[in-house]
Amino acid sequence: MNSSDRPGEPSFIKEGAACFQVGNAFFRPQTRVVRDLGVLMAALHRQQTGRLRVLDAMAGCGVRSLRYWQESGADWLWVNDGNPDIHPTLNANLQSLLEAGRGQVTQEEANRVFFTCHLKKDYYDLVDVDGFGAATPHLSTCLWATAIGGLIYLTSTDGRTATGHLPTQSLRFYAAYARSHPAAHEQGLRLLLGSLQQQAAARHLGIRPLFSLFTGETYRVMVRLLPKPMLTDQNYGFLGYCHGCGEYQTVSWRRLGRVSCQDCDRPPTLTGPLWLGSLHDPATLTDLIALADQWQWSDRAHLLRLMAAEATMPPYFYRLGDMGKQGQMDIPKRSHLIQALQAQGYRATATHIHAEAIKTDASLAICVAIARSITEPLPSPD
Repeated sequence: MNSSDRPGEPSFIKEGAACFQVGNAFFRPQTRVVRDLGVLMAALHRQQTGRLRVLDAMAGCGVRSLRYWQESGADWLWVNDGNPDIHPTLNANLQSLLEAGRGQVTQEEANRVFFTCHLKKDYYDLVDVDGFGAATPHLSTCLWATAIGGLIYLTSTDGRTATGHLPTQSLRFYAAYARSHPAAHEQGLRLLLGSLQQQAAARHLGIRPLFSLFTGETYRVMVRLLPKPMLTDQNYGFLGYCHGCGEYQTVSWRRLGRVSCQDCDRPPTLTGPLWLGSLHDPATLTDLIALADQWQWSDRAHLLRLMAAEATMPPYFYRLGDMGKQGQMDIPKRSHLIQALQAQGYRATATHIHAEAIKTDASLAICVAIARSITEPLPSPD
């Protein structure tokens, strides 16, 4: 929404409570959902703890910082961006924040900021790291600036590496070998979480994923920093995919070298190690849904309810199109298939990651059989 289109006057954009200029900074209106969920989580943290100090390490035009202040009630913000060309815009957008004495703006490389926080023991309740490409340069260093019990909101936009198209590069970035398969976008979230979890464990800390979001080309995870490691053999391992029958399985470290597909006995391709635990924390999502309903953010409440349904599901999904190819048939509507699976005693839900896929504890073969049963024409009466 532009507030001025007259020549010579700056053009302003309105998002939430924030009114700002983009100037020559990078800004994607399409990723508002990412910012909305961050604002909700920050506001929830403020309600639950009575405080909210935010470090926006790569602020861009400053819209996220403005919204953390105006909508989430942040007490103090450290707003940083290493690009000197955008600082006139950033300072102009945050003028009211600075005049109120509620924050500071700096021009530093993000890792320098994290290290400064660590040296000064200046820890933050929310550290927002919204970089381009892989998150690798900041996976361990963002921990330096985060208070125990605080939040880290981490971004990756390197989809080709995360989805298995550059497996050698995934070794460099995530210390994991990524392979391509139909649920590879969920894999991108799990590689990011697994790497962050491992880095935290190396410092005798842990993280709990609160929600994980894939939207367009962006992978975003919101985690809470915990005072003890959370890494176990059960939640950190490998995901196997069979290119023969399309089935998935989780593989522990102890089973490496002894893995075959349970349906067709072929050796599956393995991705990992990566996070195999839940992508979302159900209790946190319940509180976020209540807050979104209170704010009348119906679209965000709907998304959060979908995430809540995903939270206890296996670490993969099945695409409807793959079911159709596997069974050589037309596929039913996603909602009909979910209902049919649930009627047979299986857990099943839609997923926010792919509009034409389901998450379920049924095997792909069972999904195909049930899909066929509800698409077959009724027998003709005698």
